Amino acid sequence: MNPFFSIIIPLFNKEKHIKNTLQSVLSQSFSDFEILIVNDGSTDNSLNVISDFNDERITIFTKVNEGVSSARNYGISKASGKFLTFLDADDIWKNIFLESILKLINTYPEEHIFATALKIKTKKESYLATYCNLLLKINEVAVLDYFQYSLDHSILHCASSVFKKEAITVIGKFNESLSTSEDTDYWIRIGLKYAVVFLNKPLATHVVVENGLTKSNRKKFQSIDFSKYTSLDKSTFFNEYINKNKFSSALKYRLVGDVENYKKLKENIDFHKLNFKQKTLLNLPLPITKIVVSIYNQLTHKKNYF
Repeated sequence: MNPFFSIIIPLFNKEKHIKNTLQSVLSQSFSDFEILIVNDGSTDNSLNVISDFNDERITIFTKVNEGVSSARNYGISKASGKFLTFLDADDIWKNIFLESILKLINTYPEEHIFATALKIKTKKESYLATYCNLLLKINEVAVLDYFQYSLDHSILHCASSVFKKEAITVIGKFNESLSTSEDTDYWIRIGLKYAVVFLNKPLATHVVVENGLTKSNRKKFQSIDFSKYTSLDKSTFFNEYINKNKFSSALKYRLVGDVENYKKLKENIDFHKLNFKQKTLLNLPLPITKIVVSIYNQLTHKKNYF
């Protein structure tokens, strides 16, 4: 009999974190799941750490290193559960995460995408993700438009989201040509098709680490091709979301010194939808922009978003 949940964990050099991640999954109060660990060419001690776990629900696949999107897609091809989730090998769940998601699924059987609020943990602190326009009290649930409520932090995150397998079939796989922003691309594609059943309770923690499969080289950045979405949705929140991400991508291009792509993307930004700080950052001399962004990141929880 197929499991209810398939938990896909891409793994690349996470020997210091994978134990905590697996323990958080194996301690779930709802136990009808399979764990598919896709080892994407790890060169550290990650596989030895996993070998200490003796649980028949765990299956390990090893492939050549091709990036997080390829690893997730490989996991999708092997998954047999009714619902899929993509848990990174350094993130963790509270023990009622799957049980809580199951309740959402049973309460909203016609929906396809389910998520909880997210906690973010860095070396220095832990804090709750903030969601634009969200008026839900703690423990409240609502069916939300992705774009309307993701203008600050995305209401979808790999650590805190679960997807009906049918939806994955419709949306398709992660874009393997993207070395960065692959998650954002996937959330956009989901938001154009489905609403999100959102529980405002932080049951998942995203642990921020400085290396690993999902962290890009800080000297490189590749933006999404936003033009492929613009003909698909004309809603106000969609346009605002896309414009915000264009600004963020343009700023990142500028910070890494990619002048050509910075100028191209800047031409497609609707400056009327930017605030004063955002407009200023795109026009300040680059050394000053870097100083301002550095100070901002030290004083806030955000990274390069104004």
